[in-house]
Amino acid sequence: MENRNQIAVFGLGFVGLPLALSFAMRGAKVVGVDIDTRLIQELNQGITHHLEAYQGESIQEILKTQLAFGRFEATADPTAAMEKCNSFIVTVGIPVVDGNGYMGHLESVSKTIAKGLKKGDLVVIRSTVVPGTVRSFIQPILEESGLKAGEDFFLGYASERIAEGKAFDEFENMPTLVSGVNEASAKATEKLLKIVTKAEIVIASSIEVVETSKVLENLSRDINIAMVNEFAKFTKKMGIDIFEVIKVANTHKRVNLLYPGPGVGGYCIPNAFYYLKPRADELGVGLELSAAARAINKGTPNRVAEMAVKNLQVAPKDAKICILGMAMKDYSSDDRMSPALDVIEALQSQDIEVAVYDPAIPAQHPYLADRLEDALQNAHGIIVLAKQDGIDFDKLEYFRGFMSGDKPFIIDTRNIYCKELVEGKGFVFEGL
Repeated sequence: MENRNQIAVFGLGFVGLPLALSFAMRGAKVVGVDIDTRLIQELNQGITHHLEAYQGESIQEILKTQLAFGRFEATADPTAAMEKCNSFIVTVGIPVVDGNGYMGHLESVSKTIAKGLKKGDLVVIRSTVVPGTVRSFIQPILEESGLKAGEDFFLGYASERIAEGKAFDEFENMPTLVSGVNEASAKATEKLLKIVTKAEIVIASSIEVVETSKVLENLSRDINIAMVNEFAKFTKKMGIDIFEVIKVANTHKRVNLLYPGPGVGGYCIPNAFYYLKPRADELGVGLELSAAARAINKGTPNRVAEMAVKNLQVAPKDAKICILGMAMKDYSSDDRMSPALDVIEALQSQDIEVAVYDPAIPAQHPYLADRLEDALQNAHGIIVLAKQDGIDFDKLEYFRGFMSGDKPFIIDTRNIYCKELVEGKGFVFEGL
C-alpha cells in the first residue's frame, strides 16, 4: 500500500493543529490548511494560543520544533498543499445556528479537495457529522472530480474523540474507530492513523456506524450532565452538597456520574443533539430524552444568573458582577459556545455591568478585563464559571478589598470553595 507520509490537514483549530503536529512529530511531512490568513501567519511564526502539551513539552515548543525541522507548514493555499500530499484529513466542523447544522464549511472544503484530488489519494473525514453525511453529502462532492470513491481514491471516516487539553495523548492512546466506503478505504485509513495511534483501531462495518457512535458518545455526556444539573436543584433544596452526593454515588463500580456546572459548553457536546435530530426526523424517530437533556443544560446558565441577581444588595442597574473564568471548561482557552457567554448575556439583559477575567482566553470581548483587579473593582459579587491556572482562587481577602458592599457574594459553580471558609471571609456563599 502506498506510503502515506505526505499529509494535508484541513482546518487548524483545536483538533486539526494538534493532529497535524502529532503526525509531524512522527516524521510525516504535514501541510496544515486553513482559510484564516492571520492564523496561518501566526502558526508559521510559531504562535498558537492552545493549551496543549505532550510529555512535558508545550504545543508552542512542539510547533516551533516541527517548523524548524521542516515537517510542518501552514498555508491558505489548498492547491499547493494537495500537490505535495497524497493523504487529506478534514477536521472542519458543522456549526449549529439556531438549532440547525450549517453544512457550508464542510461543503466548501469538500469542493476544494475535489478540485485537486488525484488517483490513489486518501481522504479521511474526522469531523463530527450528521449520520449519513460522508456517504450522501461528501462523497458525491468529491466525485465531482471525475474520480470514483473506493476505486480511484480512498474515502474513510474516523471519529475524533479527544478532549481539549489532552489532544496529543489521546490521539496516541485513545481507541479509534474507522470505516470506509469499502474495505480498501478502511484499511488505508487505518494505516494512516497508525502513524500516530498506538491504541486499538477498530474497523466498523460501515461509515454510518462510526458517524452515529460519535454523536451518541457526545450525547450521552449531555444527558448525564443534564441529569446531575437537574438533581442539583433537588439537593440544594435538601440542604446537601451535590458534589459530595455524586462522589459517594460514584463509589459504586457501575456508576459514573459526571459533575454539574454552569451549563455545557464547547463545540462537541452541545451540538450532538442537533447533529442527530435531522436524521431522526427523516426516519420519524422521536428523541424525547435527548431533547429534554439539551433543554435542561441550555437553561442552566439562566439559573446561575438568577442566583446572582437574587444575591444582589443593590438594584441590577447599579450592580457590577465579576466573572472568573469564561472558557467552555476548566483549564481551556476555548470560549466557543461557553455557558459563560449565556450567563453574561442573561446578566446584561438586566442592565448589570459584567466584568470578566480569564487570562487563557485570546478572543476579544468588551467585558474581558486585562487584569484581575479591574474585573473585581467595585463588583458586588463573583461568579466562578471555570478554573484557570492564571487565577489564584484562594486570595479571598485580596478579592474582598476591591469589592463593594457589606456582603458581596460568591457563586461557585466549580466546587472550589468550602462554604464556611468563604463566609468566614465576609462573603455570602452559594453553590449549585
